[in-house]
Amino acid sequence: MRDVAGPTQGHGGSMYTATPLPLDFEAFVLSHQEFFHLYAELHCGSSASAEDVVHEVFLEILTSWDSLLQEEELERRTLAVLHRQVAKRLAQEGRDPAYIINGPIAQNLRALRGELEFAPSTIGLYEAISELPIRQYTVIVMRFLLGYSTKQVARYMNLDERTVTHHCRRAKERLGRKLGLPTRAVVIRQKEGQQ
Repeated sequence: MRDVAGPTQGHGGSMYTATPLPLDFEAFVLSHQEFFHLYAELHCGSSASAEDVVHEVFLEILTSWDSLLQEEELERRTLAVLHRQVAKRLAQEGRDPAYIINGPIAQNLRALRGELEFAPSTIGLYEAISELPIRQYTVIVMRFLLGYSTKQVARYMNLDERTVTHHCRRAKERLGRKLGLPTRAVVIRQKEGQQ
């Protein structure tokens, strides 16, 4: 994404010339491209779809780049663009994110289904993840589906590491309630009662 073609009027009609991108935008693209691509591929299921989505994301960010630079929450706003473009693609294709269909937990459950006689579901985990508030959702996807460290998540989301840990803990609690799993406090009380 080096230059953007812009229309100009030249001798003999309309021509396109390359307009150089702002250097700070190029730096942003270089520092975020890998994560944006991994995130989009996790949801879209293929590298080609991810490339298309990420291209649209960066084009949308570029159109409002100057105003985004004036704001304090550049990372949050650009992540919102990524989320919106991924959701738009999935809606156009009329399907769930690829991690629901092909995720490691779903694959493991399918492999163990015969042995353990599970129903053909992921016990609602991925559906519950997709219903989390946006920050909790992003933290869970980055930490557990993409394998990023807390430090990396904090950097990409422009948050303190303690805030990432807080969102992760809150998301786990919410997922536990949604899936009917005992919370940590209930487990501790049960253990204390057995002693």
